[in-house]
Amino acid sequence: PEPGRCAHFVQRKGRFCRMVPAAGRRFCGEHGHEEEQNDRKRIPCPLDPKHTVYEDQLQKHLKKCNSREKPKPVYFVQDINAGLKDVAEIPEKQVPLSCLSIEEMQNLILKLKKASNGLELHLKEQILSHQALQEALNDPKNGESAFKHLKQQASILGNMEKLHLLGPGRCFVEFGAGRGKLSHWVDIALENVENVQFLLVERATTRFKMDGKHKRRDSVFERLQIDIQHLCLNKVPILEKKKLPVVGIGKHLCGAATDLALRCLVETYTTCCDGEDEEPAPKRCRAAQTEVAPHKSAANESATGDHKPVAGIVIALCCHHKCDWTHYVGRDFFKSVGLGQVEFHYFQRMSSWATCGMQETTSKASASEDSEDQTTDTEEHEQMLSRTESGSDTLQGILSAEERKEMGWLCKRLIDHGRIEYLQQQGYQAALQCYTESAVSLENVLLTAVPNHALIPEPTI
Repeated sequence: PEPGRCAHFVQRKGRFCRMVPAAGRRFCGEHGHEEEQNDRKRIPCPLDPKHTVYEDQLQKHLKKCNSREKPKPVYFVQDINAGLKDVAEIPEKQVPLSCLSIEEMQNLILKLKKASNGLELHLKEQILSHQALQEALNDPKNGESAFKHLKQQASILGNMEKLHLLGPGRCFVEFGAGRGKLSHWVDIALENVENVQFLLVERATTRFKMDGKHKRRDSVFERLQIDIQHLCLNKVPILEKKKLPVVGIGKHLCGAATDLALRCLVETYTTCCDGEDEEPAPKRCRAAQTEVAPHKSAANESATGDHKPVAGIVIALCCHHKCDWTHYVGRDFFKSVGLGQVEFHYFQRMSSWATCGMQETTSKASASEDSEDQTTDTEEHEQMLSRTESGSDTLQGILSAEERKEMGWLCKRLIDHGRIEYLQQQGYQAALQCYTESAVSLENVLLTAVPNHALIPEPTI
């Protein structure tokens, strides 16, 4: 062993333990039993078998173990945004694509084309930028990967500005926040704006967070470590205290997380807020009624009764192959075109063809991503499927690589159209647009939504 290090040899790693033992000891606390001369026995911790504990100290250890279940926050409501409650509709395990016959695969493709017929498939290109990121974009110290992130963030902010969502008196909720880079740039863009709050929702613990860089007293940053599936926004103390209009944002919100976030905003949160009014209105109508102009204060909103829970939504979509029928908000749309959970399962898997073509492994580009955004996800969240998972053997002789890519793209748009219809039914003007070049990100579609009758002021000249 190295001097001053534990003398225990870790067989599975082929090296000695690198922990530092106490003075006068040869082994660290984890492996100290190897030099004990008594009959004390160490056992795996029942909460986390990766570490051990003395058997006679188990009860004491369980009270302070870092793996013990923590108390749930007040805004935790089990499965509040999960969606599907009918047990009869819960999806069963489906046959993988690789097990489908040529006839079955051809039938799926026909269903996909039929369901896509008549939909608006040619997305408008809306690649914008924002002054807040110009200095960073022109900094030669930033590498290629960092530059790609900055271009995407700049375009997202540009689209938010176009929708008049960057203004005072708002609470920005970043779903799947990771390090909080998107909120960071929104905060920079609102440097001289008052009464702004940020809620960063992320279920995983995150290193190298940007939160510490926000020293402005005018804006408030708070992290909510919770799965979106269980988040009840209306119980978050900061939102209960100051009922500011909420703007939901996200950069590459993975798969089902997008559906959970949409339901959290326009269904769960809106319904809860409506319930606080003296004369509640039907949910779909209420969502479309009132939006306060950005120059109005939160106090004025409360006084006039014009408080609108959700002012807008701007989410960069990705990872459709990680969608889930249980959580999907567009189930009604799928059923309206004669599709169900079986077709959804296959289309969701086929959607990966849009970004991986006939490849079997992750591209070199995604393998060399900038480490700054790898704490919770990769640059594009591009998960390449193996030949077995994607069913490429079945596809030989049916589709060329280019046709396969096109089918994957159709699957993505079909899933996204269900989300658009859901938002429209909830009283929102929703749209999809390409917010960056495919060379910057293969996942380059942005979903935006604002209330139908939002009172948006004309830009000053």
